Amino acid sequence: MADLSLLQEDLHEEIDGSLDFVSQDEMLTPLGRLDKYAASENIFNRQMVARSLLDTLKEVSDDERDCIAVLERISRLADDSEPTVRAELMEQVPHIAMFCQENRPSIPYAFSKYLLPIVVRYLADQNNQVRKTSQAALLVLLEQELIERYDVETKVCPVLIDLTAPDSNDDVKTEAVAIMCKMASMVGKDITERLVLPRFCEMCCDCRMFHVRKVCAANFGDICSVVGQQATEEMLLPRFFQLCSDNVWGVRKACAECFMAVSCATSQEVRRTKLSTLFINLISDPSRWVRQAAFQSLGPFISTFANPSSSGQYFKEEDGKNPEDCGSAQENSEQVRTTEDVTTDEDPNRTEDLASYSDDSDDFATKLENVMEDQNALSNNSKRESDFQTESSFHCTLPSESCGEMADENEQSSHCCTTDLQEAGLNSQETSLSEQELYNSFHFWRTPLPEIDIDYELQQTSDIKLDREIQELTMPVSPSIPMATRKELEEMIENLEPHIDDPDVKAQVEVLSAALRASSLDPQEETMASVGKGTDSQTELTINDQQSFKPILGDIVPLIGDTVESMDSTLHYIHNDSDLSTNSSFSPEEERKSKVQDVVPQALLDQYLSMTDPSRAQTVDTEIAKHCAYSLPGVALTLGRQNWHCLKDTYETLASDMQWKVRRTLAFSIHELAVILGDQLTAGDLVPVFNGFLKDLDEVRIGVLKHLHDFLKLLHVDKRREYLYQLQEFLVTDNSRNWRFRAELAEQLILLLDLYSARDIYDYLRPIAFSLCADKVSSVRWISYKLVSEMVKKLYMASTPTFVVDLMNELVEKFCRCHKWSGRQTFVFICQTISEDDCLPMDQFAVHLLPHLLHLASDKVPNVRVLLAKTLKQTLLEKEYFLNSANSHQEAVEQTIMALQMDGDSDVKYFASIHPASTKIADDAMSTASSTY
Repeated sequence: MADLSLLQEDLHEEIDGSLDFVSQDEMLTPLGRLDKYAASENIFNRQMVARSLLDTLKEVSDDERDCIAVLERISRLADDSEPTVRAELMEQVPHIAMFCQENRPSIPYAFSKYLLPIVVRYLADQNNQVRKTSQAALLVLLEQELIERYDVETKVCPVLIDLTAPDSNDDVKTEAVAIMCKMASMVGKDITERLVLPRFCEMCCDCRMFHVRKVCAANFGDICSVVGQQATEEMLLPRFFQLCSDNVWGVRKACAECFMAVSCATSQEVRRTKLSTLFINLISDPSRWVRQAAFQSLGPFISTFANPSSSGQYFKEEDGKNPEDCGSAQENSEQVRTTEDVTTDEDPNRTEDLASYSDDSDDFATKLENVMEDQNALSNNSKRESDFQTESSFHCTLPSESCGEMADENEQSSHCCTTDLQEAGLNSQETSLSEQELYNSFHFWRTPLPEIDIDYELQQTSDIKLDREIQELTMPVSPSIPMATRKELEEMIENLEPHIDDPDVKAQVEVLSAALRASSLDPQEETMASVGKGTDSQTELTINDQQSFKPILGDIVPLIGDTVESMDSTLHYIHNDSDLSTNSSFSPEEERKSKVQDVVPQALLDQYLSMTDPSRAQTVDTEIAKHCAYSLPGVALTLGRQNWHCLKDTYETLASDMQWKVRRTLAFSIHELAVILGDQLTAGDLVPVFNGFLKDLDEVRIGVLKHLHDFLKLLHVDKRREYLYQLQEFLVTDNSRNWRFRAELAEQLILLLDLYSARDIYDYLRPIAFSLCADKVSSVRWISYKLVSEMVKKLYMASTPTFVVDLMNELVEKFCRCHKWSGRQTFVFICQTISEDDCLPMDQFAVHLLPHLLHLASDKVPNVRVLLAKTLKQTLLEKEYFLNSANSHQEAVEQTIMALQMDGDSDVKYFASIHPASTKIADDAMSTASSTY
């Protein structure tokens, strides 16, 4: 007992001593406590002082002199020898600066005089933790605009420049360069260009420390975006070229990673002539890591070549038109026709000469093939000289339209042009017989191309080719075609007719039909055209005749060349048909030419297309195909829908890639690509890929499902309806526990209600919605309740009222009379959602749903009655229909509530008697989730 008494006395003494210590601190002023612990030899006490500085300032905020005294103590505490104390102090500086600015406007110099010098001094501290903390504090202060512009110029920048001096510590220099780069966007162009840029250019050439050069390369894009185009091209680009050829691969890799940002800060000319060549060098770098970074940046770099004026997105082809464009297109079309008429009327003799020197014995198909080769050579050289794109013959009448529009309107334009030119030929027949020979239907059954000037050097260097062209092209005006060729045309038309729904195939059928009609002209015309010809029709043309022929060669060659182009495309289409086999497949050279464009340097595009090569995965990066797929929409937008043929094969290769991550990436972006390509290309090229994704793994299908509405709304109505049969397949997943998949389906179905008719909704979407309402996971069911309510709203607004009545009757039959209590509870939830969202007028609700809802008041399961009480008390009785109008429905609701108030279950009685505040459907979900899972 004596020992216990002594122990108790010791405890009392210790407690008394600690109480004395606490009471002494409470008697001290905030400044007194600050001074007491700041002078303590215990490191922990000094740390606590630094941590409590903001609280001390708040306590003395009413007295300006005490605030200044606290700031002076901070300056003394900054000289502490312990790094942890200094680091703790620096962490509090941004908070103290914010407090000084908000609460002490009378001393605006407080931060500049007391705090900023500490931050700047700690940038060169010997301890790494203190330096890092001060750097972070400086960036926060700059971001919050707590440092005056004058202080940035006079106090911050000079210190950073000194820290990056050649004799500075290596680690400090590297960190200072990084801080300079990060603060450039915060201080603006003027300060960066005057104070930071010269030293940054010096650091890019630091021969001793590759770490410094690496930091400069990593932040090069940020500096370029701040200083602008002129400074970038004059001062920074030479340094960037040096960094891209640095001996250390890490520096070159950093350059490849920031290439897009640098490209954005340069002009289109510099980007095309200099940066593209530089980037090709990085792609072929000896280091695999550099090549890997370069290929990852290739797509973003290509996207910088996009022309903002030509990348406007409109999906439907007619959406891109306006009355002015249509007017200009009509003027251009009339101008082309007028030019043809003038040429026909002014130079009849030239055409006679051409006809008289033609070779009747030449085979028609051989001529077309030869002319096609020669025309390709001429058009390529002419395009190089005049920069005129001859991708489609319709460019002559609609220069501003896309290739998709040309295919759509090809039939109409061909018919109009043929009619006008035939009228011109008939008018000339009245003048003389020779002018009748001017009309050659084969020349004029397609819209002619505008006149293209032939390069003078090309004329001199291709005399032999020109002689051959003259012999090949001076065919008789008689449009007679051998019987075999006519049969071939008929067979082509027959084979294409099953695919007539495709706009492109339809245009090709029209072209072939026009050729067939041209070959079936009156044979008397042919005889009369050949009467005046001499027996010397095989005589060679003289040099003068050749010279006189050259001016109109540009008029005739495009016409026949365009015809051959359409014939060649038709043959290529038939080659792909399973029922036919022809020899018109593309050679490797022709396939390469089909991927030529002039939007971006061809070498960049070729490298991008090679990212799907299996060898790249072995030599560069195993996920290079994924990077290619990720940037493909940006590349497609840059090239434009007229150059989609360059990317089509690559896209199909990616869509069939063995890695599901690649296909998943495409699935998440296919709706964006559809907007870029337009409705025709989407229907032809993206829909098959989309259908393949629907049958893929769940990881891929989720990408399609998340944007199902975005993609389907871009399709035509008929094509869109085809997917109604496949929506049911989304209910089946590889893993039944993947409930988020079904929840996403419910959300997408809500959006799809706007795309389909009332009958389609009732026939196809209703079964899926009911299935989701009975899902095992409550989160899926909650979204499904919203889906059913929106479905009721949509069907009620439809012209046929029977759909909504049938839907509500099925709700009653399937859920309200369900033998499981969860189904009956689902019916109450759906009624609650319908009434809360006003999906159905209350009078209709009272007729079709309310009687069955009130019948559940006698349900044997308390959970159903609890939810019914909530719904009646919180939702229905708040509706104006039940508040202001006395009717039998209102009386029935009140009687049901009174019955529930007398219920034997306490929870039912509570919710029926009291109106709990803010207990809505979302709260009901939380309260019943455990019991309804």
